[in-house]
Amino acid sequence: MLQPLQRVLGAAGTFPGRPLSWAAGSEGRARLSTRGPGERDGGLADFSARLAAGPTLRHFLRNASPAQGTRHQLEEPEEPAPYLTSSILEEARRKVYLETYGCQMNVNDTEIAWAILQKSGYLRTHQLEEADVILLVTCSVREKAEQAIWNRLRHLTALKSKQLRSQAPLRIGILGCMAERLREEILHREKLVDIVAGPDAYRDLPRLLTVAESGQQAANVLLSLDETYADVLPVQTSPDATSAFVSIMRGCDNMCSYCIVPFTRGRERSRPVASILREVQMLSDQGVKEVTLLGQNVNSFRDTSEVQFRSAAAPGLSRGFSTIYKAKEGGLRFTHLLDQVSRVDPEMRIRFTSPHPKDFPDEVLQLIQERHNICKQLHLPAQSGSSRILEAMRRGYTREAYLELIQHVRDSIPGVSLSSDFIAGFCGETEGDHQQTVSLLRQVRYNVGFLFAYSMRQKTRAYHRLQDDVPAEVKRRRLEELISVFREEATRANGAMVGRSQLVLVEGPSKRSAAQLCGRNDGNIRVVFPDTEMEDGTGSGALVRAQPGDYVLVKITSASSQTLKGVLLRRTTLRESAARL
Repeated sequence: MLQPLQRVLGAAGTFPGRPLSWAAGSEGRARLSTRGPGERDGGLADFSARLAAGPTLRHFLRNASPAQGTRHQLEEPEEPAPYLTSSILEEARRKVYLETYGCQMNVNDTEIAWAILQKSGYLRTHQLEEADVILLVTCSVREKAEQAIWNRLRHLTALKSKQLRSQAPLRIGILGCMAERLREEILHREKLVDIVAGPDAYRDLPRLLTVAESGQQAANVLLSLDETYADVLPVQTSPDATSAFVSIMRGCDNMCSYCIVPFTRGRERSRPVASILREVQMLSDQGVKEVTLLGQNVNSFRDTSEVQFRSAAAPGLSRGFSTIYKAKEGGLRFTHLLDQVSRVDPEMRIRFTSPHPKDFPDEVLQLIQERHNICKQLHLPAQSGSSRILEAMRRGYTREAYLELIQHVRDSIPGVSLSSDFIAGFCGETEGDHQQTVSLLRQVRYNVGFLFAYSMRQKTRAYHRLQDDVPAEVKRRRLEELISVFREEATRANGAMVGRSQLVLVEGPSKRSAAQLCGRNDGNIRVVFPDTEMEDGTGSGALVRAQPGDYVLVKITSASSQTLKGVLLRRTTLRESAARL
């Protein structure tokens, strides 16, 4: 599964329950202030009149989803429907506020949703109080994530009730996985929710919001077999960011017994390689220095858009691994994509997440080892150290097969940094099973970990076939023990870097001190260092200060389970550092 933003051990994250939000440009806010309430109501009245004269059902049927045979074609963007032209929407001057909860895929979904709304004439604000539309991009992987949304909705209820009658009604929408899973409950339990849109319905947001303007609730939670948003270039939420996520596929076919993702995001489907390369090139042109290829199971990527590759043989699984579905033949595979993406910009780092351990052919490992700009860092979700629990989870491997893969990865990529996911207290887990997970943490010694207590999800196989029989207090105790062991071993793993130089991509000032900078090394571990002058890296002897987006060499002086600290040496490049380190 993708690493959630709320609880990350060994990497910087956000606090549980606190959303991420971003702002529109100041120009949009200045334009919004030029119009009074009376003028605004007039614009909305005119907008409603035009809506009443809008299309018939025949219009929507004519513009239904394309036939499956053309699903991978890169189409030219369609002209907006006459009732949703930018001039009409800009006249209504609707301001949208977006909050993101959950994993990196939701961050990317936020960027896709905003790209669609922006094209339809919406403006963006980071001030909740001045928003006309509030959209929450939600997560359903664990009960705690959903509870954060219910709590947020209660707060928004109060905000909505305080609105003046002279103001246009505030519209609230739930997007993403929770919308897909709990659509009926959301619409009926929380009457303040005006729209509900699943992960495959973001193109429909302008229409849903238009329906909501008439005072009706609107929903679209249909899952798609072909939607990848390949023709939608996401609008980066932080224009000055040094890194970005690029979605390469959506959905998952693995059907692990604990996981809700196949039911909220649908079946696996991959973007055409050409559209991914176009987006990566755009990010390179914008100065982005690190791209993470994103999906629920990225290394099972399979682009079937090019006819000549549709008969290609399916790659083999990692030794000792199996799946519940038949091997899929044909298409351009992840090795090809990774190769092509790494060639776009030799000075751009490439990462990918989240993979399944079953899909690591030697070609992928060899490519990572050979390319200087593909990070020597892998996420290998274990979930449990007990073969019995792994079978109940339908993971398709044993403890022994997983450990054999770990050794093979370390033999193939010397110095590789490893991260993993673990679930404490899964159905039927005994104390002995738990201790096997503890021993796996000690044996592998991960650099980064993502650890959670099990949360039963409706629709999953575990919900229908297994009993959630581990008491909550036992889950908490086991989780705390796993966290403690992880931190202990990660401190040892990261301590091996003390005294050595690390290549760091500078992100900006440290949150704790303006006198320090922070960034991440090749292994995706946070590095903090003083903001001092350094050699400019050209050999001229000139001194400069590090800027966001610079690659710098940092000599590590201390390490913890989550952070490395060091001193600046000099500025460098990816190519140069690869030759020296």
